[in-house]
Amino acid sequence: MSKIPKEIGGVTFHNPSAFWFGIVASAAGVLLHFPMYLAAADMHYHMAGMSMDFSMKAGMILIIVGLVAGLYGLYPGRLQNAGAACDIRIGALDEVKLNKAHVLMLVAMALAVTIDVMKPTTLAFVLPGMAKEYGLKSPLVPTGTIPAALLPLSGITGTVLGSFIWGWLGDRIGRRASILFAGILFIDTSICGAMPDFWLNLLMCFLMGLGVGGMLPIAYTLVAETVPARHRGVLMVLIGGDIAAAYIATSWLSAVLIPLYSWRVLWLLGLPTGLLLILLNRWIPESPRFLVASGHVEAARAVMRRFGAKITNAPPVQEKASGRPRSILPQALIVALLGISAGLVVFGFDLWIPSNLRKLGLTEVGTDKVLRNSASIGFPLTFVVAWLYGYWNSKKTLIGLSVITTTALICLAVVGDAAVNNRALLYALLVIPIWGINTLTACIAAYASEVFPQAMRARGSGLAAGASKAGGVLIILLVLLSVAAPSIAATAAIGAVPMAVAALLFCRVGRETQKRPLEQIAVGEYT
Repeated sequence: MSKIPKEIGGVTFHNPSAFWFGIVASAAGVLLHFPMYLAAADMHYHMAGMSMDFSMKAGMILIIVGLVAGLYGLYPGRLQNAGAACDIRIGALDEVKLNKAHVLMLVAMALAVTIDVMKPTTLAFVLPGMAKEYGLKSPLVPTGTIPAALLPLSGITGTVLGSFIWGWLGDRIGRRASILFAGILFIDTSICGAMPDFWLNLLMCFLMGLGVGGMLPIAYTLVAETVPARHRGVLMVLIGGDIAAAYIATSWLSAVLIPLYSWRVLWLLGLPTGLLLILLNRWIPESPRFLVASGHVEAARAVMRRFGAKITNAPPVQEKASGRPRSILPQALIVALLGISAGLVVFGFDLWIPSNLRKLGLTEVGTDKVLRNSASIGFPLTFVVAWLYGYWNSKKTLIGLSVITTTALICLAVVGDAAVNNRALLYALLVIPIWGINTLTACIAAYASEVFPQAMRARGSGLAAGASKAGGVLIILLVLLSVAAPSIAATAAIGAVPMAVAALLFCRVGRETQKRPLEQIAVGEYT
């Protein structure tokens, strides 16, 4: 019989003392940065150029100790009978009705995703203040020598690496443990708000990206492995479409707090939000599929009972399936191509479309109105796409959304600057790149968490997340290298080409996942 991890307050740990010590040490380390921050209140918290005092140095040591202790507390050590089949019929999870435990888990995951997405969203709101305080080269400080674009580049690069690192970590130590470790990293990197030195801030921003990039794919993996198959697709797409809530929360906090406490306060909020993420995990279980694969059979039984699954003994689904496991290469290629193209479009439009529209004669207010209206027009369609993916046909929904997005981008590339002269046409062509691409990204993430086999599902989800952020890195590098902003036509074409290739490949080798057990999707019995 496998050893059941210890449980305290509904949260399972392998070494609870080490984990909670890590949380306390991390929080204390962050709090030791506050004296210098508060001492700068009479200068509106302007800290650039200040020397780090003893409390700040001691705090950084405590943070490192907290990270190590937290990971040790979560790390399971040698897995019990890893990969061995057991007689629990995990498929029973797919047959239950949604109950209170499911609802609490989904609410907690939605809040966790909102907290996660708020981190990179904060970059846009802190960058103007950082540029002024550190004298970075930007439209606000044209005489600066250090490019302000280094900050978003470090953060987004961190998210790319974090997606791959956390994908491996999720398959090694567990889905829930990886989310908890991301929460510790959120707490620790909140010291960005108290860094007097820009280069240290850049490092902390990179580390923050590591945690942000890793948590979202792990969240998808956990939801995919826990909720009933018939509701899996729609719930994952809706959770992934929670970007709007994060943007609203961040913009509201920015408007209220920055005038009082400077841009630094948005980073410092990582402490309470990171602690909230830790507390939310009381309602987030470990994946029973991961527990079975790692040999923690009794723990898996306990989780399944929590979700109302009837535990019966039967051969694993894989053994009864007629097909053999297929190569994951085609699915990995689909996910990577769609992710990169989505990242190119998202970041390309975020960075270049506003300036292009102004160059073509629209005022700043007019540009903001066009972009806001385009997003608002498309937002209700998120629920339609979620329903189609979850309850109609996931493969056809992804192909259709990819084709529609590619077509809109091609039309925008052909029409180009002339679209500004026809407001109705401009709205029609901008709705898909501005709204639809985020929904497509959510569908890609959901597909990746379903189509890869159990042993590497978290890494597959990490590939989807990392690929979408890699497109952003390419775009920001162009800005950093001072390449002239491309036209509307060129911006659309940049994303259209890889997306068209991915759509064609999906038609050929994509798999249908709608309402099907994860164990059957991976073996190739269905196409």
